[in-house]
Amino acid sequence: MRRLFIFSLIFVSISALSFAQPQKEKPKTKILLMISEQNIQGPSTRWWLSEVDLSTIESNLARLLIEHGYQIIEPSVVNKIIKRERPLRVVDLKDKDVVRLGKLSNVDYVVLGKAVASAGSNVLGSNMRSCFANVTVKLIRVKDGVVIAYLDSIGSTVHTDVITGGKEALANASVDLAAKIISNLNKEEVNK
Repeated sequence: MRRLFIFSLIFVSISALSFAQPQKEKPKTKILLMISEQNIQGPSTRWWLSEVDLSTIESNLARLLIEHGYQIIEPSVVNKIIKRERPLRVVDLKDKDVVRLGKLSNVDYVVLGKAVASAGSNVLGSNMRSCFANVTVKLIRVKDGVVIAYLDSIGSTVHTDVITGGKEALANASVDLAAKIISNLNKEEVNK
């Protein structure tokens, strides 16, 4: 009887210790955002050409993806690689170059695309202008270079200043685009 009591005590102690061990957190999916952007009356910007950090669409996407548990790789990290690998410093990167950059940056996915904001006509009876944004991207899985989704999104707003209106339209488009990216990443996770 005493042996049974001691055995039970040891078993309970070992079980308690195994549950007390911190559970390893699943590593976050790493994403690199590479979306060239052109706002109304402005030049096209690309952070990988050292023009700016993240664009409006990229910064909004980054915030939304981080809120959903994804890790966004900052341009400052990737710029070190691009400075070493000069052929990656071009306006329109090819998919194979983006995959190579993704591998060198140790990311899981790259979102590659373009965003353009444009101004429409004045709203009837006011000095407000209609502003629109169109975004098209590819979601590329880096480990094998497969494009897992082609996505697009639109946003619109009205504003007295077309530049600010374009920025707002781009931000609005990013909300819809983030939902589409997250949906495709969730499908990827299920199929692993």
